[in-house]
Amino acid sequence: MGRKFFVGGNWKCNGTTEEVKKIVNTLNDGQVPSQDVVEVVVSPPYVFIPLVKSLLRPDFHVAAQNVWVKKGGAYTGEISAEILVNLEVPWVIIGHSERRLILGESNEVMFFLPYLSFWVVIIVPEKFVGDKVAYALSQGLKVIACVGETLEQREARSTLDVVAAQTKAIADRISNWDDIVLAYEPVWAIGTGKVATPAQAQEVHSELRKWLHTNVSADVAAKTRIIYGGSVNGANSKELAAQPDVDGFLVGGASLKPEFIDIIKAAEVKKNA
Repeated sequence: MGRKFFVGGNWKCNGTTEEVKKIVNTLNDGQVPSQDVVEVVVSPPYVFIPLVKSLLRPDFHVAAQNVWVKKGGAYTGEISAEILVNLEVPWVIIGHSERRLILGESNEVMFFLPYLSFWVVIIVPEKFVGDKVAYALSQGLKVIACVGETLEQREARSTLDVVAAQTKAIADRISNWDDIVLAYEPVWAIGTGKVATPAQAQEVHSELRKWLHTNVSADVAAKTRIIYGGSVNGANSKELAAQPDVDGFLVGGASLKPEFIDIIKAAEVKKNA
């Protein structure tokens, strides 16, 4: 059986109550391929998750945009995996480039030492994201795990090394890939209007699949969905979807617009291939 197409909509830090209702109404009215062709997940800000869940069509699901790295407790501002499970949120996005770059999530782990009364920052490349993925999975969540290079890394021709290291940080901490979707998001294409060409996207997706084959297993490489994120829109989605190793999309700004329906319909390209 082929890999089911996957389309995620990351609403990021956007929306009011009325705007969210309008977006959900547009999704509910949209004519899209059936669930056996495409899996659709939308990720509103935390505070809107209960509202979206209460209104959203049953064939679409909800994801959180982030999750804490371990069991909840005295971590002000964080949301634990246990809380998401309690709210019946099935999916979570982990390792998005905006959290890696702006908040440094891939590069540091912080520990509070009560006997010294201060925080210590220990540099552990990629460990934080890998630990988040492992803990979320252990609590029954499904994970959209993001990897991707900056413009400087691409220009230095280190794209494949970067995404391999990011993927390894996850692979080192898990043993079961059944509930992971891997999202390749070139950082230089997120929110910039720039987009990787279909050939560029296919090259990285193919190399990621080869990495999984070599370093995890042939079965995981064959089954794991690798989706593309980075200025995907209604105009370019079909050509991107036609690439053999592109199994769907993680959509940012366009997921707030009616064209998100057109992006979901790009799944038909795979169905008819």
